Amino acid sequence: MNDRKIRRALISVSDKTGIGEFARKLLQWGIEIISTGGTLKLLHDAGIPATSVSEITGFPEILDGRVKTLHPSIHAGLLAVEDNVPHRQQLESLNIQPIDLVVVNLYPFEKTIARNDVTIEEAVEQIDIGGPTMLRAAAKNYKSKTVVVTPETYNVIIAEMEQRNGAVSEATRLKLAREVFHHTARYDSAIAQYFDRGNSSQPALPETFSISLRKQYELRYGENPHQRAALYGSYDGVFEKLHGKELSYNNIVDIQAAAELAEEFDEPAVVIIKHTNPCGVGTGKTLAEAYEKAFATDKTSAFGGIVCVNRPLDAEAVKRIDAIFTEVVIAPEFPGEILQTMMKKKDRRLICQKKRLKEIPSLNIKAVANGLLVQTTDDILLEEKQLRVVTKRIPAGQERAAMLFAWRVAKHVKSNAIIYARQDRTIGIGAGQMSRVDSSRLAVIKAKDAGLELSGTAVASDAFFPFADGLLEAVKVGATAVIQPGGSIRDEEVIRAADENNIAMIFTGIRHFKH
Repeated sequence: MNDRKIRRALISVSDKTGIGEFARKLLQWGIEIISTGGTLKLLHDAGIPATSVSEITGFPEILDGRVKTLHPSIHAGLLAVEDNVPHRQQLESLNIQPIDLVVVNLYPFEKTIARNDVTIEEAVEQIDIGGPTMLRAAAKNYKSKTVVVTPETYNVIIAEMEQRNGAVSEATRLKLAREVFHHTARYDSAIAQYFDRGNSSQPALPETFSISLRKQYELRYGENPHQRAALYGSYDGVFEKLHGKELSYNNIVDIQAAAELAEEFDEPAVVIIKHTNPCGVGTGKTLAEAYEKAFATDKTSAFGGIVCVNRPLDAEAVKRIDAIFTEVVIAPEFPGEILQTMMKKKDRRLICQKKRLKEIPSLNIKAVANGLLVQTTDDILLEEKQLRVVTKRIPAGQERAAMLFAWRVAKHVKSNAIIYARQDRTIGIGAGQMSRVDSSRLAVIKAKDAGLELSGTAVASDAFFPFADGLLEAVKVGATAVIQPGGSIRDEEVIRAADENNIAMIFTGIRHFKH
């Protein structure tokens, strides 16, 4: 069975959760414990006998603790293969004893750099050197050694030692070694990404792109039941599920889309998402008012959708949301009584957004054959000085506000995207059509089906109109203003059509394709 009894353990942990109890249980098998720094003090304070690494190496900890375990007396004890006779002979000749168990977790680098005010000096101090070296040494030698990198593993080790009279199986040692290499790869990747980013809030596109994330949990399936799926990273640090069934792959994708769009607005806003596209967006003095406007855009599609708000939920907003079945509700806060009320619906997921997505440096990643497509996020802001009125008629105040509202939404709609809107709500949304004119027609159909008035609306297009036909579709239903990037070889034709129909038009110079 290749079991290996543990006789000697080295413990040096940054996260000291459960380490005292674990060490005390090791003593039951007469295991000698070696330790360092703060871990050694914790063990001694708890009355647990442990030997200082300095006593083993004959060398003091130096450079403020930067050098303590980087010594042949430690690493020879980790790397020596017990079944290798010359290795054993060399250890004996040098009076070095083998170390059978290594319990190490690393300086909290990722936690440190997550702070908005962290300095590069503080970040550098949290780059662990000795820890990864010991972990990798013991993991390489897993046939002789047991290596533990997370507190969650302590009970697993103790349970197996109880079953095997103080020993650990080779299968478990191999599993733990695999965890170590994933862990150190993720740790090094976080450091590399931090330095790639430098002082910018936007991640860089490095020469070597690596991803190393810990599996948070497996999902029931992916987009479809025949696809496997899992969530990696620290998602719960941003979105916390307070109530309801487990999240599905599609739920998580929709939650991301909803939160990104809701963050476009400073005033109270409600976003209703279905299949990553908004089916309604509204703003108002209250969330209840904003919800009524968003819901009115497409009451049919809103059924079973995702609702995201950018304010703590209140009782009036909850009444509106509760009127139909909603798959997920996302809010920055669910005040006590509000949460209790909303939890009465068992099938609905309630998600607290603990952190704004704009505060998290990120990249967009898509898999392609034998590789990844990586790009920075589409977080460009539209500034007033970028707006260029290209028609004879200048948009009036409410028209301009409606144009900017529609533009914010168009950024988050699958291309080709056409949005009809007023200054505080969507009226018709055309998404994902193969031609821009079809998207315009679809938006009109959706608005008419909802019984909404299109006359006097503003229209946003995520990319330029290649021909005047898309604009003329807007003219037919009474739209009075258009906002689009411009840049087509037929811009003059489109501008002329706008002037002939007394349409006000603004060019942004920015495209918002969303494939």
